[in-house]
Amino acid sequence: MTRAALLLGLLVLGGCASVRVLDAAKPGAPLIYAGARLDWYSLNGGCCPLDRFGAEAPKYAALDLPASVLLDTLLLPFALAVELGVNLGVSGGL
Repeated sequence: MTRAALLLGLLVLGGCASVRVLDAAKPGAPLIYAGARLDWYSLNGGCCPLDRFGAEAPKYAALDLPASVLLDTLLLPFALAVELGVNLGVSGGL
């Protein structure tokens, strides 16, 4: 049961709007609650998520919205630090 939940979690994160927007790292894209904002934008008929957020909205934005809100809330201290220009010395990626 635990393995199935872990696998489902990994599959959901692959389509998570928060992960997509942060992975895109588009200059000028919103960082605070970025995934939730992308989902909301998509649900309200936003025309050009790629131009505004640097990422496409998930296919099922309504299902992704609660997970994006949760992940965005967990990442909120980091997003606020970036918006305020605080250098946390965190690096990563390839």
